[in-house]
Amino acid sequence: MNRKTMVLTAAAGLLTPALTACGSTSGGGAGSGAIIVGTTDRFEAADYAPAPLDPAYAYDAGSWNILRQTVQTLMHTPRGGGQPVPEAASDCRFTDTGNESYRCTLRPDLKFADGSPLTAQDVKFSIERVIAIKDENGPSSLLSTVDTVETKGADTVVFHLKTSDATFPYKLSTPATGIVSAKKYDAKKLRAGFTVEGSGPYTMKAEVKDNHLVRAVFTKNPNYKGDLKLQNDKAELRTFEDSDTMGKALEQGSIHLVSRTLSPAQITELSAHPPKGIKLVPMPGLEIRYLGFNTEAPVVKDKAVRQALAAAVDRGALITKVYGKSAQPLYSLVPTTVTGHVNSFFNKYGEANTAKAADLLKAAGIKTPVKLTLNYTNDHYGDGTAAEFEALKTQLNSTQLFDITVQGADWADFRPAQKKGDYAAYGLGWFPDYPDADNFLAPFLEQDNFLGTPYANSAVRTRLIPESRRAVDRGVAVPAITEIQDIVAEDVPVLPLWQGKQYVAARDGITGVEWSVNAISDLQLWELGRGVSG
Repeated sequence: MNRKTMVLTAAAGLLTPALTACGSTSGGGAGSGAIIVGTTDRFEAADYAPAPLDPAYAYDAGSWNILRQTVQTLMHTPRGGGQPVPEAASDCRFTDTGNESYRCTLRPDLKFADGSPLTAQDVKFSIERVIAIKDENGPSSLLSTVDTVETKGADTVVFHLKTSDATFPYKLSTPATGIVSAKKYDAKKLRAGFTVEGSGPYTMKAEVKDNHLVRAVFTKNPNYKGDLKLQNDKAELRTFEDSDTMGKALEQGSIHLVSRTLSPAQITELSAHPPKGIKLVPMPGLEIRYLGFNTEAPVVKDKAVRQALAAAVDRGALITKVYGKSAQPLYSLVPTTVTGHVNSFFNKYGEANTAKAADLLKAAGIKTPVKLTLNYTNDHYGDGTAAEFEALKTQLNSTQLFDITVQGADWADFRPAQKKGDYAAYGLGWFPDYPDADNFLAPFLEQDNFLGTPYANSAVRTRLIPESRRAVDRGVAVPAITEIQDIVAEDVPVLPLWQGKQYVAARDGITGVEWSVNAISDLQLWELGRGVSG
């Protein structure tokens, strides 16, 4: 999810009242019992983010990585990827030919971490709660096809869908459908604080300083019953202010593993000269970055301006200058390794075609240079973002067709302003909810979309997205998915720039590193274990 990002709310469930700094090693270093993972994800309490770890609110990679350890879902993505398989459920399947009725049977004797029973009524409560709360920053859009939820006894739940949705099993694998108890969560109100309670593989306690989550300690849940096999009894997620500080902690041995986010410079250095006892593990990745547009803003309202930007941008030069080995050019919202991907933007505009950009502006009668501000977030996507936007400014201004300025803002200010339509053009990223083309298209193009964009294409919304969701065999959906991508390249409500590659750095002696993060950037702490001490 951007997928997404978020902040955390007023302190609750504290291990200690304070830390000396983010990334503190209080509680022991990497030699202690817990396997310690570093991250630069920031979890901040703020008025506009009242319930960061509530499944009805949380919709970012960082918070989802906490929820995946603690809150169980009916389905989950298996090790190595592929179609979702049952997790809290023992069996799930469509029961009709139209893919409009989906039935799940729960595993026997499921319990929440506190020992209370988990039943089909809890599943119904959890799904209906997300839909009823419908937080504007939350994941309720993932459940837009749900009409009603029916229970049959204590162990069976049936989802009646408004329309065909072959992607629904994927949606049941996301924390948006995390199962919570009506005894602990209000049906119509978000749950404030840093505590989270579920039936997942771990329980979690948070350590907080100045309304920031700085350490999350995960302890094996003795009541867990599901498909996951835990390789450790305790793990810890520790936050750092920046990649350099986190990297030093790894070298010094105070943490075992780095997941999010290594800087491009660190990846290059670790590839060429890894420190003794540390290995860099490359993994498939589906993160994307793009420019979004408020298509009602005067400067970009004429699609010729957006098309000219699409023709002028040089993705290859951008990646070479800023990201190196950690990214590759992307010519569609759908990443290259996802079924249905087509290079629609390259097919239409080529690469860095200044002459084509000039022709597009001239044909539309648009005076050049076009003055435009590109807005980005300072503190959300890692250390390369500011450099990326400076590089974009330089290359676009060099065409003499644009007069680009760039403006950074902290996420706490950036995201609300972007949602309100204050920016004509802005940079965002997307970590998918599930590895299907639908999740790279619908969130940007459906009504009530993630961007809050005024752009609407009736063919996409009323014909192509529904058509693509009818096919359980996703190969059958490719023609509709291809047409959507071609429409996006024509209208340019968003401009894809690059697709990320994932890297994890780990100390010797930690096993399961290659499974610790999957293609959609889910952190899977349960895969980590200890081998020979490094």
